[in-house]
Amino acid sequence: MKMTRQRTAIIDFLRQQDSFLSTQEVHQALVSQGNEVGLATVYRNLQTLATNGDLDVVRQENSETQLFRLCADSSHHHHLVCRNCGVSEEITSADIEGWSEQIAKQYGFTQISHFVELFGLCAQCAVPESTT
Repeated sequence: MKMTRQRTAIIDFLRQQDSFLSTQEVHQALVSQGNEVGLATVYRNLQTLATNGDLDVVRQENSETQLFRLCADSSHHHHLVCRNCGVSEEITSADIEGWSEQIAKQYGFTQISHFVELFGLCAQCAVPESTT
């Protein structure tokens, strides 16, 4: 994969983030940092990086919007995502793997793949603000 100036800027920016971001959020941040990059270029690069397995991708809850984050774990994993602030945790679970295999077998499916994204509120967002 050719490392263009734009792709390098995207990867460098994503290395500094701990939550999933939309294409528009990545584009806006890059432009505000002084990078000359178009929205279509950001979109194409995020899609390419995701296809190559360099980025984690989740769909925003109740939306078709894809969110991206630099992949911290190259092994098969799932995500627990805060629906308020977007912070996420990578999770692995033998229970999920076993369940998916069991369901596939029950219905006669083979060569299955799956993506599991759990949405909720992180500990910080779940704490009500102080009324002092």
